[in-house]
Amino acid sequence: MKKLRIVFMGTPDFAVASLDILVRHNYNIVGVITAPDKPAGRGQQVQQSAVKKYASEKGLTILQPEKLKSDFFLNELKQLNVDLQIVVAFRMLPEIVWNMPPLGTFNLHGSLLPQYRGAAPINWAVINGEKTTGVSTFFLQHQIDTGKIIFREKINIDENDTAGIIHDKLMLIGAELVLKTVQAIERNDYPQIDQSKFIEKGETEKHAPKIFKEDCKIDWNNSVDEIHNLIRGLSPYPTAYTELVAPNKIIHSVKIFISEKEICTHSFSVPTLHTDNKTYLKVAVKNGFIHILELQLAGKKKLEIKEFLRGFDIGAGWLVS
Repeated sequence: MKKLRIVFMGTPDFAVASLDILVRHNYNIVGVITAPDKPAGRGQQVQQSAVKKYASEKGLTILQPEKLKSDFFLNELKQLNVDLQIVVAFRMLPEIVWNMPPLGTFNLHGSLLPQYRGAAPINWAVINGEKTTGVSTFFLQHQIDTGKIIFREKINIDENDTAGIIHDKLMLIGAELVLKTVQAIERNDYPQIDQSKFIEKGETEKHAPKIFKEDCKIDWNNSVDEIHNLIRGLSPYPTAYTELVAPNKIIHSVKIFISEKEICTHSFSVPTLHTDNKTYLKVAVKNGFIHILELQLAGKKKLEIKEFLRGFDIGAGWLVS
């Protein structure tokens, strides 16, 4: 059987696991397409993508196009004589690229499509308090994340799982699903199921748009579940934040990475801060408390709450907003 000529497209760590599993199973990766190097961090040092670093270590051919429609890139891609393209956490492809290989181009998406189409499926599934999520492989077509499903794999979301925890789980089962999908395409024995078949009667489709800073501000007037889900759904990135207001009106912006919810009735105003200045900091909200377990002041290190309270005195008159 002729070995498939495969091009892999991806950029972050999430994509590396899928590329690695194909390399370890001796697939013929004739090219890796990833984001151009760019300056990052305080020193603006030029950074390579996680996929480029991995591909360089393995001696794979790397392409880093600025423009996916440029004649130079399209000619490079044609010369690779590709049978199949695989996309994992890359950017939107023009039709001239995804339609090039005879076997098509498939994508790994971090949700159970058709739910949570869009840029941030893992975050929104956790923010919305979903109990399950998963990964899907599907063939690209004109509208984003709408192509025919090849395979899906489901996992559970526990009530304290963060987006980071779910990301790492989906990265691994996603890699297995990519391998399963390539093996099925190689055998010419794979389903192509219209996404509408996965919508239950009465079910509404939920979307996963890009997350902006304004989406990350905690509204302490929400329920204990909504606030807890927002914090864990944005952890570790882009991170939920709030403001602690000192009695002298100085405002301290704080990112919150880990919280715990306590459901109970209480008679405190909402929202109010409560602490013993040693072991706990919690916010009274509707139907309970949010315990802040890990946080970071602007410009400072991320700290667990006990360590934070050792160096930061929250006395009477402090507010949260």
